[in-house]
Formats: sequence, structure tokens, C-alpha cells
Amino acid sequence: MMIRLFPMLLVALLVSMHLELSAQDKPAVAKRARQRAAEPATAEEAPRGKLYVYKHSAGKPRQLELYFPPGHDPTKAKVPGLILFHGGGWSGGTLAQFRTACDYFARRGLVCATAEYQMLSNQESQQLPQGETKKRVCITDAKSAIRWFKQHADELGVDPQRIVTGGGSAGGHLAVLATTNPGLNDPADSKLIDTRVVAYLLFNPAFALDDSKDSEVDVTRFLRRDLAPAVVFFGTEDKWKEGWDIAHAKLKRLDNTTTDLQLATGRAHGFFNKEPWRTVTLIAADRFLAKLGLLAGEPTLAPPATGENLISAPAGP
Repeated sequence: MMIRLFPMLLVALLVSMHLELSAQDKPAVAKRARQRAAEPATAEEAPRGKLYVYKHSAGKPRQLELYFPPGHDPTKAKVPGLILFHGGGWSGGTLAQFRTACDYFARRGLVCATAEYQMLSNQESQQLPQGETKKRVCITDAKSAIRWFKQHADELGVDPQRIVTGGGSAGGHLAVLATTNPGLNDPADSKLIDTRVVAYLLFNPAFALDDSKDSEVDVTRFLRRDLAPAVVFFGTEDKWKEGWDIAHAKLKRLDNTTTDLQLATGRAHGFFNKEPWRTVTLIAADRFLAKLGLLAGEPTLAPPATGENLISAPAGP
């Protein structure tokens, strides 16, 4: 009899032990879940936004992805908008780069977009007139994307007077030129809709030293004292920082006081694309937008446990 009962007793004991361990693990499991919820999705994990075609150029549709705040009702709320442009050397890159940022800031209350743009091949670039670079067509499309965002503000539930733009590397360059250079407009776009913005999120913007060879893509030509407030992220070891330093020096000479440079010690170009710096820069961008009244409350991301942080560059000359 005991021999027959032994397997049943053993099973009961194992079940009891499993239940006890499960109960003990619940706090740890909940903690891990909270930690995961506080982390931004990676580029691979971030959900795709709702796809829209904002124009056609060179015979191809140009698309952007839109992200909306939870429960957003365009008929009842007009919230600030954010439009970001990916990097990739003006000839590569995808919408995936800023899906994580758009997803995060949409959950914080903004209507967000990440937009693609025309990029010329090497062969096409070589056929351009002397003095023109491949960057021009990128800027033209970036201007069109911003105008589309404003033109459709009512149906999207966006306040067209509170648009923020930005981007990474080449995308940061496009964001600044699309909003400061009065030229390079698509003839099909309505000039009644401007491309002005109220703030910039610039992730190591790529201002090339040789941009002066094409005056239409040279950021320094269009910088003004009243440039909209900007937060700018750079790694101290980024080779592209030299171009930024020239632009920043001009802003200081113009007595611009609304540009906030945040440095990541020892980091190189594109550092913001990976953890923990993705989280660090998103938190800093969140605080910057909150300071301008474009977001409310504290960031919902937890700072990295490993302690990485940004250092504010001196504001003086």
C-alpha cells in the first residue's frame, strides 16, 4: 500500500514546494516587470506607427509614421507635435531609428512622427550641377513633411503652433535647415504653411565642415539669435562635433541663450542609439520639453542603474 501511495505523496510534495516558491518569487517577478516597463523599447521592439504618405518626390511616395497618445481624441485635444528625421549620411537610414523615441513621447502626450525623405544614389549625386550637393533634396522633403504635419494638424489633434522637430546626425542637420533656410521649397507645397518650430531635439547633428561649398545646406548661414530653444546631445569623442562647435560658437556670438548642449563623456557618434544612452538622452529631452511647457510631469523612464549621465556644457563663450 505504501509503495502505491509514495508516487502520489511525492507529487503532492513537489506541487506544494512549487506553489511556495512561486509565492516567494512574486515580488521579484513584479519588480522585474516594473523595470521592463520603465525601459524604452529597442528599435527592434518599438511598434511601428500608423503609416501616411506625405508627398511624392522623384516618382516615389515619401512616408512618415505617426504615433498618438493613449486615448487621444483629435476632436477634443490639440496637443504639441514632434517630428523626427533619421540619420544615415543623407543616403541611408530608416524610420526604425526614432520609433522608440516616438513611442515614448506619444505615451507622454505628444503626437509624434518620424519621416523618411528622398536620398540620392552616388550616381545621381555625381550628375548634380556644380556647387550642389545631395543634401538639398533631403532638406526639401523635410520641409514638405513639416508642412504636411501642420496642414493636417486639425485631423491629427495637433497644435500647429507647438511643433517640435529634430533628428539624429544627418537628420538633425535636415531639421535645422528645413526650419531656417527660406529656400529649397517644393513648388507643389503651399507657401502659406510655414516650417517654423518652437523647439529642437538634436542628437549629434552632422554639420559638415565642407557644407560652405553649397550655401543652401550650410547651417551657419541661417543661424539667428532667436533660434528656437534646442537641446543638443554629443559624445565628447564624436568627430562630427567639430562642425557643431563652429555653429555653436556663432550662436554664442549672436547672444543666443536658448541652446542647451549636453555631453556624454568618452562617447562617439551615434551613442544615443543604444542603451543606456538611449534612455539617458530621452530623459534629458523629456525634461527639456517639460521646461518649455510642452510636456507635463516627470519622465516615466527610470535612469540606468549603471549611473551614466550627461554633462551640461558651459553656457558662456
